[in-house]
Amino acid sequence: MSATPRDGRDPSARVYAPDFLTDLFRNPLDPGYADAAARRREVPPSGLRRWAARPVTVVVVVVIGFLFSVAYRETMAEEPGRAKARAGLIAEIKQREDETDRLTARADQLREEVSRQRDAALSGSQASRLRNLEAGTGLARVRGDGVVVRLADAAEDKDAVTGADAGPSRVLYSDLQKVANALWAAGAEAVAVNGQRLTATSTIRSAGEAILVDYRPVTSPYAVSAIGPGSMRDRFDDSRAASLMREVSRSTGLSFGVREAEGLTLPAAPQPRLRYAEPSVSPSPSPSGSGVAGSTSPGPAGSGTSPSPSGGGR
Repeated sequence: MSATPRDGRDPSARVYAPDFLTDLFRNPLDPGYADAAARRREVPPSGLRRWAARPVTVVVVVVIGFLFSVAYRETMAEEPGRAKARAGLIAEIKQREDETDRLTARADQLREEVSRQRDAALSGSQASRLRNLEAGTGLARVRGDGVVVRLADAAEDKDAVTGADAGPSRVLYSDLQKVANALWAAGAEAVAVNGQRLTATSTIRSAGEAILVDYRPVTSPYAVSAIGPGSMRDRFDDSRAASLMREVSRSTGLSFGVREAEGLTLPAAPQPRLRYAEPSVSPSPSPSGSGVAGSTSPGPAGSGTSPSPSGGGR
């Protein structure tokens, strides 16, 4: 006894829908292309058509070659001008750097002269107290034992598959921030990055690929020098920043090292340009007529506006 479907239809008459995805992989070429290729094999193009196609090909090749030659000549003609402009910019940058270094050295000499004149005018205790305050705020050169943390960019390493950088192998401005903050937390009394003294208003930030410390560029290798107590090295090694930098060094090849140093000399920071508020010379009375000053914002020279303080902060 054979089984029959409940609906009474014959199973052999069932129609199966084609699997379009399987058919697509089996026959990826559209049938129209196959028919056109078969027609070309059966009826080859005429000799006139082949003869007419050759000059067109030659003309296209000649035009493309002419365009490439014109572009090459234009590029080579402009290269001397670009090289001259580049050399001029490099020379101007070096000249400005030399001038900045000369003015910085002159400012240091004048600062020392002012300090000598001031010490001569003040009493011994007052001069000593002022020197201690300057050393603590970073406005005086200091000398002592401490720690030097060295960071350097790793060699360029490209991924074999993608060709991109294998990892963040460059020292970031945030790395210097972490190291400097960890040294302060470890008891540092004075900190400098590549000779740039840090103060309470100092900034470490990036501008493109450059790292700026108080708006002056610093380059790899970076030396973060700190003067402080003898326990500063151990406390810094136990900090989160040191652990993080050691891990980054192992994973990317970035250079990171800590050493103790004796007789470190850290230069003084540039004199900050501070602005402060002054009371208005002629305050206007309040609307209630009480004559209370304060209806206008205090500012320098009675301008009536309060300027934002500048000290290198964000």
